[in-house]
Amino acid sequence: MSPADVRVPREDDFTSRLHSPAVASRVGLWLGISFAVCFLTGLVSHWAQTTDPLVPFPTSPAWGYRFTQGLHVVTGYVCVPLLLVKLWTVYPKLFGRPPRALPALTLELLERASIGVLVGASVFQLATGLVNVTQWYPPFSFRPAHYAGAWIAIGALVVHVAVKLPTIRAALGRDVDDTALDRPEAVAEGSLSRRGLLRTTGVAAGVAVLATAGATVPWLRRVSVLAVRTGEGPQGLPVNRSAQAAGVLGLADAPDYTLVLVHAGREVTLTRDDLLALPQHEETLPIACVEGWSASATWTGVRMVDLLAQVDRPSGADVVVRSLQTRGAFATTTLQAQFVEDDRTLLALAVNGETLDLDHGFPCRVIAPNRPGVLQTKWVTRLEVAT
Repeated sequence: MSPADVRVPREDDFTSRLHSPAVASRVGLWLGISFAVCFLTGLVSHWAQTTDPLVPFPTSPAWGYRFTQGLHVVTGYVCVPLLLVKLWTVYPKLFGRPPRALPALTLELLERASIGVLVGASVFQLATGLVNVTQWYPPFSFRPAHYAGAWIAIGALVVHVAVKLPTIRAALGRDVDDTALDRPEAVAEGSLSRRGLLRTTGVAAGVAVLATAGATVPWLRRVSVLAVRTGEGPQGLPVNRSAQAAGVLGLADAPDYTLVLVHAGREVTLTRDDLLALPQHEETLPIACVEGWSASATWTGVRMVDLLAQVDRPSGADVVVRSLQTRGAFATTTLQAQFVEDDRTLLALAVNGETLDLDHGFPCRVIAPNRPGVLQTKWVTRLEVAT
């Protein structure tokens, strides 16, 4: 074939009846729901990690963050097969000739622009989400970039739905095999029916759920081949950042370790033996990560509110938590007042009946209900009551 024989495809070259508004609208509905759930659960994580939110993040239910972030990652993966199928059903329209009438042309350009932005933002969200899950961070801050990308993606989705709403409503109101909205050329039967394509897409979405949900749902871990954490690790808990990676070797396990409590110029210094001599409490709480993995454990330690009473912390005061770690983010975090005053929040000294492993935060760590794992500070060395 000579170069002269090569031409750009035209819309009428695509004759499969699967390239239909009936299929695209149904897959698009599933995709829209998945996008919305992923977006909303992402907002929950952003809220949970905001130091001083307008509305305080709740401490209950204790498993809330575990549920929302597991759902966030799962729906993110589910969007992949749904988006691919959705794009396949509509891509012949990219080769169509734009209408000449200005109102129709405006809508056409708006539709194409919204699809372009949506696809670009979706690829960016998937790529940054995957590198976050694998803990390979790009040379920019993940959280604000991912947050901005989410708003761009959802904005493009809203614009696209608004432009296509008449077609979507008409397509969903008819049988999937109805041809009233089809292009005249889309008549080729092929080996797969429309219902067959929808079932196959549903199966692919289900596989995506099973392949990832084990990071949150323990009994699915044997089949969740894409889950980033198996649940294995010291004392039955996964480790994101080890003591070596955090640069605390020789510091956290030093015999002269002390914890310093600070408020209004007053300091109280406690050794680990001093902490062990205080009343100990047990709480069964999950530890959950923005990456979607989580695990539950029984923690033993001193109630944070009781500990900080030693420096007369006033009601409603936040606490700045400082770690011994010398490398990595979140060496300093803020424990908001609602978490400090919740009796389930502990400065944990043991987990599952054993002294904390060094990789789990020995000599002591924060554990609080419904709180992101990155804020459950390990290797705590200083607690400062905010004034």
